[in-house]
Amino acid sequence: MEERFLEKTEFENYKDFVKNYKLKIPENFNFAYDVMDEIAKNNPDGKALVWTNDEGDYLEITFAKMKELSDAAASFFMEQGVKRGDFVMLILQRRYEFWISMLALHKIGAVAIPATHMLKKEDIVYRNNAVKIKMIVAVNVPDVVANINEAMAESPTVKSLVFVSPFGIDRPVENPPTGWVDFTAGCKNAKPFPVLPRSEVSSNGDYMLGYFTSGTTSHPKLAIHDYLYPLGHITTAKYWQHVQKGGLHLTVADSGWAKTSWGRLYGQWICETALFVYDYHAKFKPVDFLHQVQKHKITTFCAPPTIYRFLIQEDLSDIDFSSLTHCSTAGEPLSEEVFNKWKEITGLEITEGFGQSETTVSLFNFEGEKIKPGSIGKPCPYYNVCLLDENNEEVGDAIVGQLCFKLDMETFASTNGRFPGLVCEYYGEPEKTKEAFHDGFYYTGDNAWRDEEGYYWFVGRCDDVIKCSGYRIGTFEVESVLMKHPAVVECAVTGAPDPVRGQVVKATIVLAKDWKPGNAELVKDIQRFVKETTAPYKYPRIVEFVEALPKTTSGKIMRKAIRANDAEKNNN
Repeated sequence: MEERFLEKTEFENYKDFVKNYKLKIPENFNFAYDVMDEIAKNNPDGKALVWTNDEGDYLEITFAKMKELSDAAASFFMEQGVKRGDFVMLILQRRYEFWISMLALHKIGAVAIPATHMLKKEDIVYRNNAVKIKMIVAVNVPDVVANINEAMAESPTVKSLVFVSPFGIDRPVENPPTGWVDFTAGCKNAKPFPVLPRSEVSSNGDYMLGYFTSGTTSHPKLAIHDYLYPLGHITTAKYWQHVQKGGLHLTVADSGWAKTSWGRLYGQWICETALFVYDYHAKFKPVDFLHQVQKHKITTFCAPPTIYRFLIQEDLSDIDFSSLTHCSTAGEPLSEEVFNKWKEITGLEITEGFGQSETTVSLFNFEGEKIKPGSIGKPCPYYNVCLLDENNEEVGDAIVGQLCFKLDMETFASTNGRFPGLVCEYYGEPEKTKEAFHDGFYYTGDNAWRDEEGYYWFVGRCDDVIKCSGYRIGTFEVESVLMKHPAVVECAVTGAPDPVRGQVVKATIVLAKDWKPGNAELVKDIQRFVKETTAPYKYPRIVEFVEALPKTTSGKIMRKAIRANDAEKNNN
């Protein structure tokens, strides 16, 4: 299928790839129709999705069946009042209904907003009102349903709540949540999906998908993409992850994160590989993924470095890796130790990639180029990467600068003013959009340096976003919660180095006068408070009490000083 959208699919080397990688973009491109329905017509029996859980349930969905299911869901959503341009939030964990719902929303021309099931009431209210969410489709888990229900009184734009069973395949729900509509029943009873003229569904400029991305000085902002976004992921799937037509690809990610769009949806289906989804409910054990690799003969595998770090500590001598042909990683730097140990165990090298919720893969290790463990590789086509200093001047080799993309006008002209894969804007926030797009560049907010061979090396965020086990955690969000605790008078949240998770959240706290440091129960209470108020993965694993926070002469907290002090302690 990818050959329909590329002038050339095979390249002699990296230089040839960068020079001659050209997209062919259909008018009014819509992934659901132009990719999935076309594959359903030409390869109806091909596997699209393989889903299983830790209870032994197993489901295969062919491309033809995926068309049938997504048509029914689209009709059901329309009956619920969803129309072109409406925002719909999906909180579906690893349920196969997520993929059906995504395609259904694309067929209507609605805007999908995937979200994590760990959101609390306050998180949901903010998101509902920030973009006027019209419908929420969520897994019927007590905590998820309760948090959504609590948010409804402050969410006037939400008109419909739809639930999906958390277990099994089309299993009836004994106690459906009051006021919610059953997804499975709704799809079965929906009228036939009407044939809509493409011009009434979507155009290349319409918005298709958005992810709320964490920041440090404000609440999360919505990075929104148009209908060209899936085409940007051809490089992600074909040239970085090396997925195979007729193969089976596993990316470790929940559906609420952009990593699912990267590794379990667009590029992979364009390349006609099947997606493997493991919907586990018991306590997460990374080695379970390798048992799935062996059992289902998975061909390509992608996971954050944290997962690889856990895996190499296991006894993997009884795992059969023979089906695997390629492994990749992204989300945080990969250590040379992990790279070498994984190669020793499996015979496979791990290729790193770099990107954001705002992009597709923008730097990676191209096939045939040597791999430097820890390097994020070299730039992809369309992403004209450069490193800029604080004066907007390009820096030389071995000098740290901010990773930026020069917005090449020739590329824009060939794609009707759009950049396939790059965020269109931060929805409803023109000032934040201007901070990211100005002077002919897109600014990633990440620092890196380049070596003499053109390889890039990630350094860290320009701001204070923490990357812990693949999660992006905004310090502002955690600080806002901490300040609601009665013991906290002032606080600073930073990322502290961690050998397993890459970074962990650290809270440096000035206590109110009636509270005393050195109290282990107080630490636990603060951690519990954060877990119960916002998504649990944001809680501070390290809590330090201080008499005063380091500040500049203008009164701004110097988080850099806290991080430097932690690094010094770590080195001693």
